[in-house]
Amino acid sequence: MRSPRLAALELRRFGRGKLPRAALVALLVLPLLYGALYLWSFWDPYGRLDRIPVALVNDDKGATAGGKKITAGDDIVDGLRDSRTFEWHEVSAAEARQGVEDGTYYLSLTMPADFSRRVASSAGDSPETGALQVRTNDANNYIVGQISKTVFSEVRSAASTKASRTFLDRIFVSFSDIHGKTVTAAQGADRLKGGLGKAEQGSQDLADGLKDAKSGSGRLAAGLTKLDTGAGTLEDGSRQVADGTQNLADQVNGVYAKAGPFLRDNEKTIGDTARLVADSAKAVRHNLDVLVKTAPAAARTAHAASRTLDDVYRTRCETPVLPDPVCADLKKAEQAAADVATVADDLNTLIADQNGGLKTLSADLGTLQTQAQALADRAPHLSEDVDDAVKKINKLNEGAGKVAAGAKTLHTGLGTARTGADTLDQGVGRLSGGADDLNGGMYKLVDGSGKLAGGLHAGADRIPDYDKQDRDRRTGVMADPVQLASHDLHKAPNYGTGFAPYFIPLSLWVGAMVAYMLIPPLNRRALAVGTSAWRIALAGWLPVVAVGVLQVAALMSVLHWGIGLRMARAAGTVGFLFLVTACFGAIVQWLNARFGAAGRILVLALLMLQLTSAGGTYPVQTSPGFFNAIHPFLPMSYIVEALRRLITGGGLGPVWQACAVLTAFTAGALALTAVSARRRQVWTLDRLHPELSL
Repeated sequence: MRSPRLAALELRRFGRGKLPRAALVALLVLPLLYGALYLWSFWDPYGRLDRIPVALVNDDKGATAGGKKITAGDDIVDGLRDSRTFEWHEVSAAEARQGVEDGTYYLSLTMPADFSRRVASSAGDSPETGALQVRTNDANNYIVGQISKTVFSEVRSAASTKASRTFLDRIFVSFSDIHGKTVTAAQGADRLKGGLGKAEQGSQDLADGLKDAKSGSGRLAAGLTKLDTGAGTLEDGSRQVADGTQNLADQVNGVYAKAGPFLRDNEKTIGDTARLVADSAKAVRHNLDVLVKTAPAAARTAHAASRTLDDVYRTRCETPVLPDPVCADLKKAEQAAADVATVADDLNTLIADQNGGLKTLSADLGTLQTQAQALADRAPHLSEDVDDAVKKINKLNEGAGKVAAGAKTLHTGLGTARTGADTLDQGVGRLSGGADDLNGGMYKLVDGSGKLAGGLHAGADRIPDYDKQDRDRRTGVMADPVQLASHDLHKAPNYGTGFAPYFIPLSLWVGAMVAYMLIPPLNRRALAVGTSAWRIALAGWLPVVAVGVLQVAALMSVLHWGIGLRMARAAGTVGFLFLVTACFGAIVQWLNARFGAAGRILVLALLMLQLTSAGGTYPVQTSPGFFNAIHPFLPMSYIVEALRRLITGGGLGPVWQACAVLTAFTAGALALTAVSARRRQVWTLDRLHPELSL
């Protein structure tokens, strides 16, 4: 009997009765339960993290930096609430601690009270790091703790980046300020250069001027020496004047003390007397002309009278005619007449000789008349005028004293000025030398200021000046200088798609394992009639392959249309899984055919070895060395790699390699099954009485 017919007979056996049919349905559904349920449960756990309760504690009290209020804790809370990473519950620190302990919350995130202050300290003198506090409890769930580390690492990175952006933005603003100040300094240096050029010219002019000043200061010193000498003379003269005015004042005051009361008491008398003098002077002036005219005639009359009396005397007395007493009297009259004649002669002579003097006298009398009249007019106020005169003399005395004191002060000052002028002359000499040095220094300053201006302009060109857009871009780069430029060539859309290459072969292995619990690996009838070993092996393998094809169809239909598995190469995936189920069926058949009941245990053991060494979850390189050693020798290692390329995309090299390996495993397993079938055609005591039966 041919192998396909033998395989059909095995399958028709499941159509006899309800229980075999139910067993066949269970056989078809069991891989579906393994594959679909596992993948469904693992399909997108990260997409449902918002259902995980996490305690959020914000004790941050905020801070102030640069005049701005910083609330880093509130910013993080708002960002976390918007991200919906977890199911956040804002609670107190005590509630969070108790909740993580009793399992109410899987973990907690705390912003401490000084969080903003520490973040803001980056711009101060004592920067500190701000610490986000995470509390986990692996007794609640270990995986959640591991997920939280990744999530909170991103939160920490984002918070650090934001703090760095603030800090770096200040730095770039400072760069702009420094650039602006440097440009201003460069412009100032330009102005300084121009000013120093003028100053250099001015210093030259100053040096020339100081030379002239030195000459002038010499002349000034000489002139002040002369002035000092003259001031000494002035001091002596003014002192003498002051002494004289003091004596005058003393005498005037002494006289005034005596005459003042008399003047006040006799003002009327003095006035009357002055008028009398004026009138008398007027009368005398008037009679002077009469005297000049009558003097010669009077002289002649006086001589005539004298001669007459002389004749009378000689006549009467030399020859006594008259008595002696009468002669005596006559003699006296004669002598008196002679005297009058003499006086008249003298007066006439005097008038003749002093005619000009009489004119002067007349003029003096006119003056006397005027002054006497003026005195008469002033007599009512004479005491007041004298009092004023005395006061003026006293003021004159005081002024003379002040002049003397001033002259002394002037002399002293001029002496000091002369000394100062000498010092000035010496200082101007030194200044002149210093001005020459200054001129040389200013020349160097002009040269240095030119270099300074050039250096500042060059420095300003090198210092960046960022506008807000450029500053924001650079701040973003420096705050997060290294970014992961992630480009997934063939991205799995979710967790389940990534694990499908691992769970699908697992379910098909279980399907093959259960299939050979219901279908014997070797057909007993064929063994009994001595059918060819190859036919017996194929007859036991083909039914399981047929069931495996149905299992693949059912499993992939549910995964694709029910759960949403998207395959880059759907037809290739299904076709490859047909080869996988054929390979698994051959291997499980051989283990059962060769080892009997113990083969079922070996099937489970081989499954465990394949699951742990296939690299379906973590790369096999992260596993212990034993699993790395057996990895290349087990079929599931190649199946997982090939399914990844078929489901998510990529090169087909691993697929063709897996097909070759699976074909080899299938052929080898069928060959070994044929050998086992050949051995099973020979009955032994072990077959009649097996040591273990399952």
